[in-house]
Amino acid sequence: MIRRHIQTSIDRALADTPVVLLNGARQTGKTTLAQAVAARTGTQYFTLDDAATLGLAAGDPAGFVRNLAGPVVLDEIQKAPQLFPAIKLAVDRDRRPGRFLLTGSANVLTLPRLAESLAGRMEIIPLFPFSAGELAGVIEGFVPRCFAGTIGKSKAPRGRDDLAARLTRGGYPEATQREDPDRRAAWFAAYLSTILQRDVRELARVDGLHNLPNLLKLLAARTSGLLNLADVGRDAALPHTTLTRYLALLETVFLIHRLPAWSANLGQRLVKAPKLHLVDSGLACHLLGADTPWLAEDRPLLGRLLESFVVGELRKQITWAAPRTTLHHFRTATGVEVDVVLEQPDRSVVAVEVKASATVAAADFAGLQALRDQLGRKFRSGVMLYLGDQVVPSGDQLWLVPVQSLWAA
Repeated sequence: MIRRHIQTSIDRALADTPVVLLNGARQTGKTTLAQAVAARTGTQYFTLDDAATLGLAAGDPAGFVRNLAGPVVLDEIQKAPQLFPAIKLAVDRDRRPGRFLLTGSANVLTLPRLAESLAGRMEIIPLFPFSAGELAGVIEGFVPRCFAGTIGKSKAPRGRDDLAARLTRGGYPEATQREDPDRRAAWFAAYLSTILQRDVRELARVDGLHNLPNLLKLLAARTSGLLNLADVGRDAALPHTTLTRYLALLETVFLIHRLPAWSANLGQRLVKAPKLHLVDSGLACHLLGADTPWLAEDRPLLGRLLESFVVGELRKQITWAAPRTTLHHFRTATGVEVDVVLEQPDRSVVAVEVKASATVAAADFAGLQALRDQLGRKFRSGVMLYLGDQVVPSGDQLWLVPVQSLWAA
């Protein structure tokens, strides 16, 4: 079994927090992790995918929680939101750490009433599809090296990497195990069908959900671009209010991610719109009908998907990196931009650009240089990830780094 890097974070949270929620998309390994914790610690395990268990929990949530003896794992908690107030009451009576390990396939951060009911009592740990490092059996050191200013000493994994194949495969555990592209496509199709036809309907009572597959394809074609609601609404033939609701639902079930704009007191006008990213490059390729040979030849598409892939890998890495790190994008009204801005609590910043080419021009560093010059001592590193195989110093605190270094130890 592939070891998940987030395991240590789960153990630490259970040691000092009454409720821990492992939150992530379907089929990312939450149940496997939760069952492993239960087996290792002798904890009771219940899944709300089981109709009988769900009936008991939904019918009498207070009684269900009251009758739980000792620490417990509750899998797929979003199916019985009635349990949250009962868990809150139980924790208020007994705040021992590690009482509840919950898993959920809907983002509770987008369901305010659920999140607020356990505010101060629950730690939320996100779980994403496999990272490139997890698949390679290494713990990535990219983020710490960038903030330490030692990224120039990094070494990319040896051997030629088939980047197009990596992107079309993605990181969902089941998809990574299917070598046959047709069988992988069948899995993606079934996965999307389950989420769009069942999970979304369980979360929301809205009309017109048959429009979601087409909307998701339109969004896949726009991955890594600024989210322009007017343009998307026009192309999808959806009114603004409906589109806004649909986007929230797609984010709630972890199919898309909106990367917020970053700003500091830089004395200039900044673009505030978020960037849109599909959460998994393999899923995006499936929606676009892009196989490995096509992606290898279509450089513009490769560039967009590579940027979303890098954002996805960084989102995974910051879940087990310390200290807490947030991700943003940066763009001024005059067009100066940086694909990813990483910021830590002391306001130190790392900037990352993505270039789907083995050759890079000096002008490609304009965004990194601008951010470095304006931030001064708060700027730690500027990294241009590219398709070459050499680490090249490219100015003060700026580096040209092979994209494979992203998943190096």
